[in-house]
Amino acid sequence: MGKTWGKRRILPGFGLSMGYTLVYLSLIVLIPLSMIFIKTSTLSWSEFWNTVTADRVIASYKLTLMASLVAALINAIFGTLIAWVLVRYTFPAKRIIDGLVDLPFALPTAVAGIALTTLYSPAGWIGQYFDLVGIKVAYTPLGIIIALTFIGLPFVVRTVQPVLQDLDTQVEEAASTLGANRWQTFRRVIFPPLIPAVFTGFALAFARALGEYGSVVFISGNMPMKTEIAPLLIITKLEQFDYAGATAIAAVVLSGSFILLLLINYIQWKSSKKYLAS
Repeated sequence: MGKTWGKRRILPGFGLSMGYTLVYLSLIVLIPLSMIFIKTSTLSWSEFWNTVTADRVIASYKLTLMASLVAALINAIFGTLIAWVLVRYTFPAKRIIDGLVDLPFALPTAVAGIALTTLYSPAGWIGQYFDLVGIKVAYTPLGIIIALTFIGLPFVVRTVQPVLQDLDTQVEEAASTLGANRWQTFRRVIFPPLIPAVFTGFALAFARALGEYGSVVFISGNMPMKTEIAPLLIITKLEQFDYAGATAIAAVVLSGSFILLLLINYIQWKSSKKYLAS
């Protein structure tokens, strides 16, 4: 007991550390987010309802949510596969490929949007081949999904990669010696400890995609009711000096994403609890 109370801590005590934490979070996160709802409250209920339920706005909600979910799911699958290859295999230029995973973090989103539009336009290096089979990528929801997949990939790879590195390969060898085939080894030995990390990466990629603007605005074409995303509508209203309307749309997007992230985190918590119990 004496050793516990007398243990020297590097950082200040709990009260002081918690105070710094709350002040920092309030200044950086809570107060700016609360201003969205405070500004929205200047609208009457009818004005708010008419703003957030307009046909054009509803269409942007659906497109943003659908594209973000699809992109996050794609990243959850292929990001896990990429992390597996980077951890379990040795090959030439491995360090270079590992570094390229972080490129979406460093690349300005506007530059990424221009590059993707150039590649996937009907006359682009890749888009011309899709155009031959009648598939249009740029200026369609498919192009939006590709852009969101591009910016969300590092979140899954960098979340799953450390977990894979910590997995003991001897456990897999033991499962093999006990008669488990590759699929059984993956399903019962490898995948359960990966589930929390995959869910975390999925949630981060999804949250990032919901608010993405720069890389999408070029490749989407910004056609109302077709390829217009919610962040673009927010920017449009800001340019029109309709600050209350912009914050109203932002409040709806923020509330919806917060609920979805809580649900994802709950599923992640349940999965982790189930794995630890087993």
